[in-house]
Amino acid sequence: MKRAMALLLGFTMLWGLIGAAWASRPGVLTIWADSTRAPILAELSPAFTAEFGIPVEVQEVPFGDIRARLGVAGPAGEGPDIIIGPHDWIGEFIADGLLEPLRFLEGMRDQFVPVSIEAFSSGGEIWGLPYLTEAIGILYNRDLVPAVPETYDEFIALARELTDPERGQFGFLTNIPQPDPFHSFPFFTASGGYIFGLDEEGVLDPCDIGLATEGAIRGGHLILELITAGLVPVGTDYAAMTGLFNDGKAGMILTGPWAVADARAAGINYGIAKLPAIEGQPMRPFVGVHGFMVSSFSANKLLAMVFLQEFIVTKEAKLALYEADPRNPAFLPALEVVAADPDVAAWAANEAVGIPMPSIPEMAAVWSAWADALTLIVTQQLSPEDALRDAVARIRGLIGC
Repeated sequence: MKRAMALLLGFTMLWGLIGAAWASRPGVLTIWADSTRAPILAELSPAFTAEFGIPVEVQEVPFGDIRARLGVAGPAGEGPDIIIGPHDWIGEFIADGLLEPLRFLEGMRDQFVPVSIEAFSSGGEIWGLPYLTEAIGILYNRDLVPAVPETYDEFIALARELTDPERGQFGFLTNIPQPDPFHSFPFFTASGGYIFGLDEEGVLDPCDIGLATEGAIRGGHLILELITAGLVPVGTDYAAMTGLFNDGKAGMILTGPWAVADARAAGINYGIAKLPAIEGQPMRPFVGVHGFMVSSFSANKLLAMVFLQEFIVTKEAKLALYEADPRNPAFLPALEVVAADPDVAAWAANEAVGIPMPSIPEMAAVWSAWADALTLIVTQQLSPEDALRDAVARIRGLIGC
């Protein structure tokens, strides 16, 4: 607690200098969180208030609203001190000057899953305190699929064996035809496709776009083959996919930990498996990381750092957050507690080969062009080659490369 007291002393000395300049309510720590995380933070906050005499207000804000509202409320001095959100927000936030770097994490980075720190890092700074990691994998029905094959060829062979559209029975389903670029990513990566390459300093290069490379085009053909082989109907979306799975009519689906609760509630004897390998190469999913971020417009920056460092970076806090939303903890002491759970181990195996979703602002130009390319591929209006090359040309035009 000595670190916290030192920071608090520094805060007290600076209070008069920064309070009036930025915030409408200095001395009240305000946190924006969604309905899942807000109750847990409300339970953790009284201990902070008791220690420092500083009230904490946890304001419930819909997850989908936090990003846009911070951009308006922060500069106006009406925003929060702390928000919770995914790492791919940071590129836009940094460009707009909305975040404060969390330098105290430099000395603690070895306590976190490495990819989680990587995801929240940019320009030599760490911009968020990671608390969960997630990646997609194979959710399967053990009553239909005793074990998920480790190779893609065997995986597809099993999917064919179990598929009987006339009976409404499917071996493997994905909502890629929705279209859903996020879930399509592993098909592109196994043969070397990528979104953005790295420059000489290891920083993402927005003008090096890898969605029309040879490996990416091969991924487009793999997706097309799911359609032409009759394994995945063109109209499959998330609701159809999960509905069939939870009705016991799909053996395997491509999804993430968010789908487990409904499967469990439906009484499915489920398992989670690693994505199959293609010619010995892993299918690498996006890794998403959620964490705590501090607004650069906060009047209470040092208090916010104390709250995070002393009351959030604890095993107990991370386990409480895990119980509310069972996705793998990014904090290693908490992860070790739940690691015996086979669900945790299975998701971790997919995360281990995953790639953090790009967080640079240019990623915004990728999604719609990529989604349109997928639609053209699965509806067979364009070949994967033409659809992906057109998408890359469109992205380059939007970025200005």
